[in-house]
Amino acid sequence: MAPRSRHHHRLHLLFLLVALAHADVSHSGAEVDAACAAANRTGGAASHRPDRLTVLVSGYSERRLPLLRAVAGAYAAHPLVLAVVVLWCNPSTPDRVLLLRGGGFPPRVALRRAGSASLNSRFLPRPSDIRTAAVAVADDDVLPDADALSFAFATWQQQQQPAVAGPLVGFFPRSHHLDLARGRWAYTAAQPGRYSMVLTKFMVLGTDLLYKYSCSPELAALRAVVDRERNCEDILMNFVAAEESGLGPVLVEAGGIRDWGDPRNDVNAGDSEDGGAAMKDVGLSATGGLGHWEKRGECITEFHRLLGRMPLRYSYGKVVEAAVGEQGLCSKGGRLVRCDQE
Repeated sequence: MAPRSRHHHRLHLLFLLVALAHADVSHSGAEVDAACAAANRTGGAASHRPDRLTVLVSGYSERRLPLLRAVAGAYAAHPLVLAVVVLWCNPSTPDRVLLLRGGGFPPRVALRRAGSASLNSRFLPRPSDIRTAAVAVADDDVLPDADALSFAFATWQQQQQPAVAGPLVGFFPRSHHLDLARGRWAYTAAQPGRYSMVLTKFMVLGTDLLYKYSCSPELAALRAVVDRERNCEDILMNFVAAEESGLGPVLVEAGGIRDWGDPRNDVNAGDSEDGGAAMKDVGLSATGGLGHWEKRGECITEFHRLLGRMPLRYSYGKVVEAAVGEQGLCSKGGRLVRCDQE
């Protein structure tokens, strides 16, 4: 190819990529506008069922579809779960692959394709799918057992007060602190006895918080940070929940939680049900190593700057069903054990 032709070819590819990026943002914006308008028409979560739970599970990796199907089916079989919504966030997946690989999804599981790969889509209000006052937002590689799920939901119910949003409830804590030497916020593992966030690996929250997160004009610039970084949607939801409730999250310990994505799993552990090497696939978030923690600290700093205030609140202690330690279950040496067990 002649140099001039190669130059025009590169320009064409550049323009095509820019056009696709703008189309993706436009599609996502239309989806958000439609969801917010529909939520306005339904009048919020006041009439939603307080005694049942809707589970929202996000998926992206085609190799993990068999695991996603099994996880969604397990949630659907729980007596407290009214509905399970699988949100597929990989726009390049053909319908035939999504619907046929692994035999499709079980009854009571609704499959919804996101309009884009935006992590913000995890928190769209979705009034046609959600008829409960609470939702559980979960990753596709985490599954609490029946007792753990029931206890988390019961804890969320106990935290509710009239006309006031309740705090987030979850199993996986994180924290933040001010790095005085660098003049910015740092994102850290939960400090001894203190934490300020719970992760979307699994969290229970009030349905009204979905509307606040997705539809508040004040948060538009913060949602744009999530899209730009392909990360930090869970941190932003912790900002939103703390702002609305004035409280930090609630950490719960109960039962066991199978965590296929925990790096402490054996590298080649797992049969076809466990997903094996598929757990190493890149999902929605841009993650990996120390850079992941650094990036999330930058998100906290940027959210604080854009919002003009720091709503995150520290929580102390946890709600425990029984005397349990590490909750995560990993595959090691061919056995399913606590992830902290050597």
